[in-house]
Amino acid sequence: MKQQEKEKFRDSIGTISESGKRNFIFPKKPKGKFYNYRTYVSWVLLAFLVSAPFIKIKGNQFLLFDVIERKFNIFGFPFWPQDFYLLVISMLVSVVFIILFTVVFGRIFCGWMCPQTIFMEMVFRKVEYLIEGDRSKQIKLDKQEWNAEKIRKRVLKWIIFFLISFVIANVFLAYFIGSDKVLGYISDGPEQHISTLIKLLAFTAVFYFVFAWFREQVCIIVCPYGRLQGVLLDNKSINVAYDFVRGEDKNGRKPLRKNENREELGVGDCIDCKQCVQVCPTGIDIRNGTQLECINCTACIDACDAMMDKVGFERGLIRYASEDNIEKKEKFKFNARLIAYSVVLTVLIGVFITMLFLRTDVEATILRLPGQTFQSTDTTIKNVYTIKLINKTTEDFDNVEVKLISHKGKINLVGGILSLKKQGLTEGTLFIEIDKKDLTSSKEKLKIGIYYKGKLIETTSTNFAGPLKIN
Repeated sequence: MKQQEKEKFRDSIGTISESGKRNFIFPKKPKGKFYNYRTYVSWVLLAFLVSAPFIKIKGNQFLLFDVIERKFNIFGFPFWPQDFYLLVISMLVSVVFIILFTVVFGRIFCGWMCPQTIFMEMVFRKVEYLIEGDRSKQIKLDKQEWNAEKIRKRVLKWIIFFLISFVIANVFLAYFIGSDKVLGYISDGPEQHISTLIKLLAFTAVFYFVFAWFREQVCIIVCPYGRLQGVLLDNKSINVAYDFVRGEDKNGRKPLRKNENREELGVGDCIDCKQCVQVCPTGIDIRNGTQLECINCTACIDACDAMMDKVGFERGLIRYASEDNIEKKEKFKFNARLIAYSVVLTVLIGVFITMLFLRTDVEATILRLPGQTFQSTDTTIKNVYTIKLINKTTEDFDNVEVKLISHKGKINLVGGILSLKKQGLTEGTLFIEIDKKDLTSSKEKLKIGIYYKGKLIETTSTNFAGPLKIN
């Protein structure tokens, strides 16, 4: 019968009933060592998440992802679309790191660092506990008629949820358009930025929907990382796991009775109190093994340890462990699979760091003007070019010089002076004139230097066209 129940559980998601309707989860308020640690971690991460777009380093926003204006700041360093190769490599580093981390520690990121979990469990859930009470009171409130008490508590909760969602939407908006713009919109008043306010309210509605109603379904249904762990986990991965060897023994679980000898009865240390089930934010029974809904939040560990203390049993019936550690008592080992992932990760990080050091503050592009042919005199060849300079720094370059490095010749700038504003783009036109005697082919490769205050700040190359035969 128990085996049938287990198989039935594995054929369905705990938050969906047999009729296909949503089973809302009312988890018991967790408490214990791991929950305290998670609270401290969440405080740090929440402080970072809220403050990051408002921190400035040398005038640069600490984190900015302005896709429309094509401005990106990572830890205060400005990046441009021309630095896209760095983004690709960083994404590869992230993917390999996530794979390695998941193979070793399972879904621990979801329970400790994921913004969805942090906001849900450490912000919205705590507001809910404060207004509606713990699990039993929430269930009672949900079942009772819409009387004055229920209306008052629900409306108060919904208003606070909406206000928190509105704040989160403003913070996220600062990541994408810049904190200065957001603060400017606030000081100007909403009536002057109606279109922005509408977009902001749309984002607020999304966050409200996620944290007030959709909740754990994000982790179970939407999040791709949850599906990824099913592919990457194996018997050696460390997860929040139930020690079925110790908990079940020969005859399974049995509620604790006074003065009974559980060893003689052949029952394990699990007293079937179901505290681990009641405290789970995704509504699963961890005793059924590793499941896709488990986010490794450790709430069941704290609940189980508290019960073990009460009945005088050893802690750790639910703990961080691998299946091989529980069943075979094997310790964690760095196998060939993990070594391969580590080598790939190390190489990618090395490539990324090298390219960061090779990245220049100014990027130059010089191209021949389309549709224009070279001009020839008795002694020289002249070509016309367009020049594009991108300043990735927060410093203004007032007078930029362009000089030939590979050949002797002249460069004449149309307008005479090139100036670069901080984090700006400048375009211009220039003529390059070279003596025929210094040319060896009809398509010469030129190396050109960009100088500021006599210092070479960037080099680039271009083609120089000439006659088929150079005399």
